[in-house]
Amino acid sequence: MSATHRIEHDSLGAVEVPADVLWGAQTQRSLHFFAIGQDRFSSAFIKAFALVKKAAALANHELEKLGTDKKNLVVAACDEILLGRHADQFPLSVWQTGSGTQTNMNLNEVIANRGNELAGFVRGAYQPLHPNDHVNMSQSSNDVFPTVMHVVSAQQMPLLLTELNDLRVALQEKVDAFSGLLKSGRTHLMDATPITLGQEFSAFKSQLDYACQQLEAVMPGIYKLAIGGSAVGTGMNTHPRWAALVCEKISQLSGLPFKPADNHFMALAAHEALLDLHGRLGVLATSLFKIASDIRLMNSGPRCGLAELRVPANEPGSSIMPGKVNPTQAEAITMVCTRVLGNQTAIQMAGSQGHFQLNVFKPVIIHTLLESIGLLRDSMHAFNHHCIRGLQANEPQLNANVTRSLMLVTALSPVIGYEKAAQAARYADTNNLALREAVIGLELMTAEDFDAAVRPQDMISPQP
Repeated sequence: MSATHRIEHDSLGAVEVPADVLWGAQTQRSLHFFAIGQDRFSSAFIKAFALVKKAAALANHELEKLGTDKKNLVVAACDEILLGRHADQFPLSVWQTGSGTQTNMNLNEVIANRGNELAGFVRGAYQPLHPNDHVNMSQSSNDVFPTVMHVVSAQQMPLLLTELNDLRVALQEKVDAFSGLLKSGRTHLMDATPITLGQEFSAFKSQLDYACQQLEAVMPGIYKLAIGGSAVGTGMNTHPRWAALVCEKISQLSGLPFKPADNHFMALAAHEALLDLHGRLGVLATSLFKIASDIRLMNSGPRCGLAELRVPANEPGSSIMPGKVNPTQAEAITMVCTRVLGNQTAIQMAGSQGHFQLNVFKPVIIHTLLESIGLLRDSMHAFNHHCIRGLQANEPQLNANVTRSLMLVTALSPVIGYEKAAQAARYADTNNLALREAVIGLELMTAEDFDAAVRPQDMISPQP
C-alpha cells in the first residue's frame, strides 16, 4: 500500500483503491471492467438511492436488526449525500451489470466508509459498518435497484407535470386571445373550410390535456416498490414486516405514497409500470411534435410562406442572411421529441429482457426514462417561455387567406349542389379568380345570393 492508495478486500480478494476516495473494492473493480462511455447516473438518482438506504436503516432498526449506533452512522452518511455532498464518489458507468449491482455496492461502500469516518475509524476497515452486512441489510441489488428506479421516477414527474401544466395554461391564453380571428383551415396540407385561430389552438391545448391525464393515471403503478423481494422475489433474509415498513419509511422521507408491489416476483423480473410511463411520455412527445410543427409552418415566411403567426425574435437566425428570424424553439422541442421517441424503442427492448426471475436491463431503463423526463421538462419550459407566450397573430394575412380560400365553396353545396359547387371551385382556380367572381361568371348565383350564402363567420360551428 502506498501513500496514494489503500488495499480493500471483497469476496474475490484484495483490490488497490485510491486513498482519497470513499468507494471500495467492488466500485474499483467496476471502474476497471466497465470503462464504457461517458454516461453516469444522475444526481437525482444517487440521492434517491441514498434516501432508500436511509429508509432501510430506519426500518431495520425498528425491526431490531440494526443497532442504534450503526443506524445513526448510516443515516448521517445518507443525509450528507442527500445534501449533495460526495457527488464525485459515484463514478460508475450506466453500462454495467444489468441488475445495477455495481452501483448498489458503490452506495453501500461510500455510506459504510463515510459512516466509519464519522465514528473515528479509517476507510477500508469496515468497522463498525460493513457495506453488505449493515448498509445492504435485508436488501438485494435485485430489489433495491428497481425500488430506486421507481422512487426517482416518482420524484421527477411532478417537475415535468408542472411544466406541462404551465404550457397548457399558456395555450389556453392563446385560445382566448385568438378566439375571434378567422383563418383558413387545412387538411392534407391543402385549403379547407374556415376555422378560428383560437379553435386551432384549442386542439393543441386538448392534446396536452389528454397527455397530462394519461401521465397522472400511470402514477399509482410507479408508487409500488420492489423492495422486500430480495434476490428472486421470495423475500428471503427479510423480516415479515420488512416490505411494508421500509415502504412506509420511504414514503415518510419522500412525501410520496409508496407501497409494496402487489407481486414481488413481477417487480424484479419485469418493469411494465416504467415502460407504461415512458410510453405515455411518448404520447406527450408526439403531441408536442405536432404542435410545434404546426406553429413552425404557420410562422413560415415572412413574405414567401404562410406567415399567419409571428414567433418571438430571440436571436439572429442566420450567420449570412441579415434580419432572418427562425422558429428555433420549435426546432429544439421537435428534436427533443425525436430523441424521446427513439428512447421508446430502447426502453421497450430493454423491458422485454426479463429472463426468468430478473430483468437485467435495469440501468438502461432508468437512464433512458430519466433522460426523456428531463428533456421534455426543459424543452417545454423553453418552448413556453420563449415561443408560445410571445406568439403573435398576423391578422391581415389571416383575413387575406380566408377571403382567397376556394373552400368557402363548401357553403354553396346545400344551395347549388355539390357538382356545381365543384365546377365553380375548379373554374376559379384555373382562371385565378376569386370564388365570388367565378360563381357570378358561371351564372350559378347572383352576387347578392352569394354574399348571403357565403359568410365565413357562420362556417365555424354547426348551423340550424
